[in-house]
Amino acid sequence: MRIAAAVNRIPKKKVIKDFDLKPGRILVRKYEVIKQLGKGWEGEVYLVRETATRIERAIKLFFPQRNLKDRAARVYAQKLHKLRHCPMVIQYSTRESFIYRGIPITLLVSEFVEGELLSDFIARQFGKRLSAFQALHLLHALAKGIECIHQMKEYHGDLHTENIIVQRYGLGFDMKLLDFYHWGASSRENVRDDIVDLIRIFHEALGGSRYYSRQPPEVKAICRGLKRTLILKHFRSAGQLREYLETMEWQ
Repeated sequence: MRIAAAVNRIPKKKVIKDFDLKPGRILVRKYEVIKQLGKGWEGEVYLVRETATRIERAIKLFFPQRNLKDRAARVYAQKLHKLRHCPMVIQYSTRESFIYRGIPITLLVSEFVEGELLSDFIARQFGKRLSAFQALHLLHALAKGIECIHQMKEYHGDLHTENIIVQRYGLGFDMKLLDFYHWGASSRENVRDDIVDLIRIFHEALGGSRYYSRQPPEVKAICRGLKRTLILKHFRSAGQLREYLETMEWQ
């Protein structure tokens, strides 16, 4: 009875579901919160401004229950640093911590990338979709970026149109990748998932299944009906997909 009573008096571990930081709040005496940029399973991302230099940065705050022993933040920072020479990867700056409701919170500081989510970019195009020509250029830029990551023996793991920022668009696309899935070492299956996701993004950018029957055969030869086995049989790597796009012939 005494043991049970003592256990009942032990406070339950605090779970933080949101930080809800207001504009103007100062973090670690050097970052002024401007606005929230996004929220995910493991934390929240904010746009901040360095109080000393007025330079804008992005910070990712980790929910403590998703960052046990600081592992998630540590692995994520190491992954960004490892991929710092890949043009599509956001540049990591430093790690900081502060106390929130009596709990130590880790935040990672990185460059702030101005641009537009790929999902929003597609949504404001005529018919809310890209032409085959545009979509092919998009896929080529993505394949080239992911090829660099795979060459570093890493993977993204969560590619979709709301994890990609379009910075500029002309003859091609300049883009940055967000929110890597970072648990565990890269495997053949992780790499394959990235390749299939590239084709899914291409398919979505073209308008999805609603417009698929109208697409030229060259497009269908890439999408392969979104059948995973057929995609991976034809494209064994992001590099192979890039090379295919650079040498493909139109009927």
